Amino acid sequence: MNPIELGPIEIARGVHWIGALDPDLREFDIILKTANGTTYNAYCVRGSDGVAVIDTVKENRAADFFARLEQVAAYDEIKAIVLNHLEPDHTGALPELMRRAPNARLYISIKAQIMLKGLLKSEELVYTPARTGDTVSLGDRHLRFLHTPFLHWPDTQCTWLEEDGILFSGDVFGCHYCDPRLFNDKVGDFRFSFEYYYQHIMRPFREHVLDALELIEPLALNLIAPAHGPILRDAPANYVRRYRQLAEPTLYNEAGGHAKTLLVFYLSSYGNTARMAQAVRDGAEAIDGVRVSVYDLQGGEVAPFVDLVEEADGIVFGSPTINGDAVKPVWDLLSSLTMVNVKEKLGAAFGSYGWSGEAVTMLEDRMRGLKLRVPVKGVRVKLIPTEAELSLCHAFGRDLALHLTGQATRKVITMEELNRSQTHA
Repeated sequence: MNPIELGPIEIARGVHWIGALDPDLREFDIILKTANGTTYNAYCVRGSDGVAVIDTVKENRAADFFARLEQVAAYDEIKAIVLNHLEPDHTGALPELMRRAPNARLYISIKAQIMLKGLLKSEELVYTPARTGDTVSLGDRHLRFLHTPFLHWPDTQCTWLEEDGILFSGDVFGCHYCDPRLFNDKVGDFRFSFEYYYQHIMRPFREHVLDALELIEPLALNLIAPAHGPILRDAPANYVRRYRQLAEPTLYNEAGGHAKTLLVFYLSSYGNTARMAQAVRDGAEAIDGVRVSVYDLQGGEVAPFVDLVEEADGIVFGSPTINGDAVKPVWDLLSSLTMVNVKEKLGAAFGSYGWSGEAVTMLEDRMRGLKLRVPVKGVRVKLIPTEAELSLCHAFGRDLALHLTGQATRKVITMEELNRSQTHA
């Protein structure tokens, strides 16, 4: 079916999908591949006392949006325009919609106000900031707002149509999957797209996902209408449960619930960094309440380790210095950590070197850039570690474990020591 030929679709009595299809899109926001294109979902809700439009579409699909809207409502009927998220793929038609519907009040989340002014480049905007529990009356229907920040921008919210049990969820529970049949029980198998979308869009904000689920799970859901992908009318609660499964930590129970977890990743050219890794492990395990796991990056793919890092309390990287740099598998794993929240996790580095030994400090700098805390200076060993140097690695692991368990003694660094460390860096 030609996307332009598709008319508005009624998803419930008096509630229509008026969005746009983009089947040929193959990349979204640079980071996402979209093998099946995407949809820009927008909705029109009719009540006894007016009409609400929920979200708009990408600017280059605005004509489709307005054509569908005009088939189900007149512009002077529009009482409310609700934006669940201000990213351009949801707000591209907003300026023109506000011009055509001058009687409409714009509703955005409390955190979206600065973003809205930046989006429309106007200081003369009339809008209402909404908090959780605020409502808009359409007469016999009521919209209630749920503040769900950082899913995946600070401004995001969900909108609940109380009388019909419909959740207009914004990006939450969405995916990039275009199929003109629209509904999850009619379209092709989109499970891969649903999981892929979560991993790349929602996973870095897992704590905020869990907060949002606390608001959403008590709702008597009849239908979830996301901003992208299929409309979830068949067993919508299953998708909420899947989000819970994806967001809940699992290592907690395996680790006994109270043990701190420390992961040691290394790659070794001649076995020297490997010997250091074992000493670091032995030192960390000497402290009660710490569970240590050691992984040789030469023997495995990087992607599965991201799951472990997400749930760990501390991460240590061991790398030799080759051509003035850390080795590629270590950088690959560090690059993958942008998918998860590693802020305030403990980080550290160590490694053997032959000439210059920059790898350790380079890894420490990258970890600080990812917002890990690096409280213990890394250990560098020239070529084959001696027993004394292995003892230093053992002490290094022990210090890391003490920091993990909150037993480390605070050290006051003098300005003289700080200047000396910067001079030798």
